[in-house]
Formats: sequence, C-alpha cells, structure tokens
Amino acid sequence: MITGELKSKIDKLWEEFWTGGIANPLTVIEQVTFLMYARMLDMNERRDEKRAERSGKPFKRRFSEFDQDVRWENFRHLPAEQMYKLVKDDVFPHFKDLAGEGTLFAEFMKDAQLMIQKPSLLVKAVNMISELPLDSADVKGDLYEYLLSKLTTAGINGQFRTPRHIIRAIVEMLDPEANHRIADPACGTAGFLAVAYEYLLEKYTSPEGIYTEQLVNDKGEITEQKLYSGDLLHEHRHHVDTDMFHGFDFDATMLRIAAMNLVMHGITEPDIHYQDTLSQRFAERFPRAANGAFDLILANPPFKGSLDEEDVDPKLLQVVKTKKTELLFVAQILRMLKMGGRSATVVPDGVLFGSSKAHQQLRKHLIDDNQLEAVISLPSGVFKPYAGVSTAILIFTRGGATDQVWFYHVKDDGFSLDDKRQPITANDLPELISSFKTRDPAQANTDSNDRTARAFWVSRDEIAANKYDLSLNRYKEQVYEAEEYDAPRDILARLKALEAEIQQGLNELEGML
Repeated sequence: MITGELKSKIDKLWEEFWTGGIANPLTVIEQVTFLMYARMLDMNERRDEKRAERSGKPFKRRFSEFDQDVRWENFRHLPAEQMYKLVKDDVFPHFKDLAGEGTLFAEFMKDAQLMIQKPSLLVKAVNMISELPLDSADVKGDLYEYLLSKLTTAGINGQFRTPRHIIRAIVEMLDPEANHRIADPACGTAGFLAVAYEYLLEKYTSPEGIYTEQLVNDKGEITEQKLYSGDLLHEHRHHVDTDMFHGFDFDATMLRIAAMNLVMHGITEPDIHYQDTLSQRFAERFPRAANGAFDLILANPPFKGSLDEEDVDPKLLQVVKTKKTELLFVAQILRMLKMGGRSATVVPDGVLFGSSKAHQQLRKHLIDDNQLEAVISLPSGVFKPYAGVSTAILIFTRGGATDQVWFYHVKDDGFSLDDKRQPITANDLPELISSFKTRDPAQANTDSNDRTARAFWVSRDEIAANKYDLSLNRYKEQVYEAEEYDAPRDILARLKALEAEIQQGLNELEGML
C-alpha cells in the first residue's frame, strides 16, 4: 500500500502537468512513464555496475561511455533550459536506440516523444519522480496503479479501465498457477495481468518468512546473496519474467503504459505487442499465440464497434460470421486457449441474448463445442461514469461439451451504482468467489437448485431449447409476494369520510373570514 504522502506527490505531479497545459490523462501518464523509465534505466545500470565490481563479470550496458550525459543522475541537476534540450534531443533518441530487436519496448518505444513544452514543467516532473521510491518493489507497483487510477476519474475518448476489484474477483475465481501462460488479447493498461501477478505473489508466499539463497562460483566463493520474503515464485522466476504474461493491443500509448505497469509490478520482460488480435496479421505474426498457446485468458475486450470484414481473420469468420467485435473476441479467445485452457471474459449483455444468427452461432459453439462453466451477471453501473451498459462475465474452458451452466446474480459490488461510485457496505463479490469455488454440478438436478436464489444451475438442454439464450432473467424464477387490499367499498367509504372532513375544515375557515 502507498502512503498518503506518496499519493499527495502523485496528485501534485498530476496537477503540475494539468496547469502546464497537458490535460489529456493518457498523455500525462505516458510522459510520466517515459521519465520513470529513464530513471529506472539508470538505477538498473548502477545496480549492475556494482555487481560487476564485486564479481568481475561484464554485463550488457545500457549506456556507452559516450552516453553518460543521458543518465538520470547526470542530467537531473541541470538548469531548466539545458535539461530540456538534453532530454528532448538526446534522452528520447537514446530510448529509440535501446529499442533493439527483442527488448521490452522494441515495438513501440521508437515512437516516444517528449510532449512537455515548458522547461520549468520538465524540471518539476524530474524532481518529483526523483523522490518516488522506485527502488522499492513493494511500493512501485501500487504507486503506478495509483497513477493509472487517474484514468477512471478523467474522461478520455471513451477509454476506461476495468475496475480493479472486478479484476481481482475474476483472478481469484480462475486461480492461476505458477506454470501457466496468461494472456489478454486487448490488454489496455494490463490491469488483468498485473493483478494476476499480485495474486500469484500472495499465493506462492511462504508463511515461514524471509530466507536467503547464496550464489557460489566454481571456486566455492559466495558471489551474491539473494533475500526472499517467503517468495516461492523464485523457482519459476525465468518463466514469470519472460513467458508467463502476454498482452496485445493496437494502441501504442496504452502498450507503453501496460509494459511499464508490469515492469513496475516486478515482471522483468513481459511479452507485450502492438497488434490487433482479430486481424489476419495476428495469426501470421504470432502463429503460436493464435492457435492454442495459453492456459488462461483474462479479458474485457472492446464492446462497441464493427470491423471491416476484410481485416478479420477468415478462420474467425468460419466460427462466427459477423463484424461485431464483442462476438469476434470470444471466438478468438477460444482459439488462443490450449485444450483445457480457461478464460474469464467480460461481455455486454447483448452477447447473452442477441437474436441474430451470429449471436446464436457463437453461443451454440460456446456450449456445444466447449464447456461454458458460468455466467455471472454484473450490475449495470459497474463501468460508470463512462458506460452504463449491463455486462456479464463468461467463464469457459476450451474443448469438451457443456452439461450444466452455473448462473450467479451480482447485485452490489461494494460501490454505489451511480456516476460517483462511492464505497458502500453491500458487496456480493466475496460470496461470489466462495460460491464459485464450492459450486457442485451434482446439485443441478436436486431440490437444492433453487431458481429463486442468487446462484443456480441450468442444463444445456434447457438452454438449447431457448435458442441458447444465456440471460439470467430467462431462467431465474421471480418470487411474488401476495398483497392484500381492503374491499373497494371500504376504501371508497374512507375517501368520502376524508372528503367530508376536508369540506368541514374549509367551511370553518370561511366562517373566520
């Protein structure tokens, strides 16, 4: 958790950008990301220099002997005009030079530009970022998350983040493992991937606390000591850092932010790519990713918009012939999963009950050719103030066939469902998570399967008979309480008596005049 003092520093930094003429929140975060990256490059270089001094082993340098002036600690004390010229003309071009094939920012750092126009604003930003604890692994992920939370309080061209508590509930239900490959085909700021990593850190933390691992050279000398705070993920660290997390998006700005978000959380080399995952180009460029590569896919893909059919991968159109992105993404996610791989995908309610041929075709494929585990109905205010659309979470497994589908109705998510989204006490998410983990399909054909309850089962045959309709209200039984009313004559008599009383009062008032 970050302190109030740190939040205050971020708020002040945000304010400086705003008053300095940069009002677009994505641009603010992007520019802060570049400056954080510049500082982290220097921090990592200094760390490796000290390690090389101790071990005598060389390392791949980020700065040559001719590039020392672009290091953070060397330019941050310069006068405003001199610093501005150096950062614009040398530091940002250095980012592009570093963006060689195979590096983290290889695909999108080449477009990095300094958007800050005032030298005084750059100095303030550099000074504030110098004070942030970017050397603390426990703090910097939360710090960047707080910075990203500004996107939910500032309008930005219809772009908004999936609420973090919704992501957390989804991740807990799917319960990722340390050997999984996890993807988000429309990753945005990489919220799903970052929360999945946080969850794994918690899951694989030993209650025994801190222990030490020593690295010994061939002479038997201790060359390095690593301290772990009960971190059992270290056995899988190479996989976690290089092959566990995969994100795709076609917004280069969001990708830069996503990459930094994951790096700030502690993932060294997340696999983040600029790519439209619905296009034929995706399958050509990433054939493994497009064909059964992932154990888990966590996604909240774009709800609205249609695509040019010529741009869509023909293999997706064989599954569902449509231009609607919300349908195409579900089909693509199924294709990207391994056999037995699972996904939790947020979809608009229209996907559940749409009557078009494409809607029914997708739902039939989801149920008859795969295992639809759960349909979780979310309240319509979850994405306010930016969208009031009703949504649901589909949880499914690739392959097999569906027998029973578990439905759950979330009425409250811990926040008010108006534009303010203030915290409230009513919260169904903890009960959702525990109910999902303990659900038992054997109850589907018993008296305990109460269709009036918040959670219940529906058979595949019943769903098929209803044109594969997956809307909760189609199957939920409403409880109506009988209301008893007085006889009409009695009501009419009371009305007449009341009318007479009013008339008497009016007569008395008139007499006073």
